[in-house]
Amino acid sequence: MNIRHATVEDAAALAVLAERTYRDTFAADNNPDDLEMYLAKAYGELQQRREIENPDGVTLVVESDGELVAFAQLRRSSSPHGEMEIARFYVDKPHHGRGIAQALMQAATETSRALGATTIWLGVWERNWRALAFYGKCGFRDVGSQPFLVGTDLQTDRVMSRVIPSS
Repeated sequence: MNIRHATVEDAAALAVLAERTYRDTFAADNNPDDLEMYLAKAYGELQQRREIENPDGVTLVVESDGELVAFAQLRRSSSPHGEMEIARFYVDKPHHGRGIAQALMQAATETSRALGATTIWLGVWERNWRALAFYGKCGFRDVGSQPFLVGTDLQTDRVMSRVIPSS
């Protein structure tokens, strides 16, 4: 397993992985039309290229046997309080239970700290019990909610946050 910063050369493979992991995680609980609308906007190759090139963000990818199997997309928050957002955090389903998520979270935390962040936060769908439990184990605490639009379906994300420990 290798965790590294994504490059623009990763955009096509990342788009495929991002769409697959999102679909695997949420397709059963969403209207197919809303899901397709969201996926078309959020996970194409051009969108991934933009996110990789964004100077206010970092995309971390996990490779195993030469293939991308997980990723995290971090964004500097517009807040002046030294916050970093984990905008996306996904592990491909066949690779669940192998310690990849924990290693990726550690890398996301270290990257955020290196960029000067003192707090890291994320939004997670209120019905994504597996993710809520994982983030809780990582020290995140529920601090509120925010709306999240999937196609035309307005959903609620729980906002979770934690202080980044000093090294």
